[in-house]
Amino acid sequence: MSKNAISNSVIRRLPRYYRFLGELELSGYIRISSRELAEKMGLTASQIRQDFNCFGEFGQQGYGYNVRGLRDEIGKILGLDETTPMILLGAGNLGRAIASHIDFQNKGFELVGIFDASPEVIGKKIGNVTVSDIAELENFCNENHPVAAILCIPKNAAAEETDRLINLGVRAFWNFTHYDLRVNHKGIAVENVHLGDSLTTLSYGLKSNSNE
Repeated sequence: MSKNAISNSVIRRLPRYYRFLGELELSGYIRISSRELAEKMGLTASQIRQDFNCFGEFGQQGYGYNVRGLRDEIGKILGLDETTPMILLGAGNLGRAIASHIDFQNKGFELVGIFDASPEVIGKKIGNVTVSDIAELENFCNENHPVAAILCIPKNAAAEETDRLINLGVRAFWNFTHYDLRVNHKGIAVENVHLGDSLTTLSYGLKSNSNE
């Protein structure tokens, strides 16, 4: 099956599979059936088999799935067997939290640069990375060739900075700007993150449970 034919819902379940399988491996599991995995994840065995069949045959009849082997295969599908250089724009509270607490290397990325326009944060270190002046972005990208970027900048700057980064070779964006990037460039990946949407979804769940 081609990548274009795989539904977005299947793709979004892959990180959850990867995480659960890692937890199972740490708990000592060597193999697991689709039924057992479904019970632990709150899915159906049929759904799990259908999802995995989008990418190939990973299990064996009567044996199930090798936990480590399946996790490694899903990791390759997600691109976690390679390391992609990534930069962050915006070293405010959210940017600092992301730079300090996200385990980039285990997610397939390496944070190689942080940029901001504020003299108050330029030159300071966040983790192992020193914040650079946004004016140095072109020189840095030409020398280090980052492929992905995290956007923690004001909403009104998002579109302009995205175009700027695309021209510098960036092909993927983790976007926290509250601006839904609609990038009309072939080969550009965008993940728009709206933390407020997640919170309002929680509010709906709370209200629904209360009504029941």
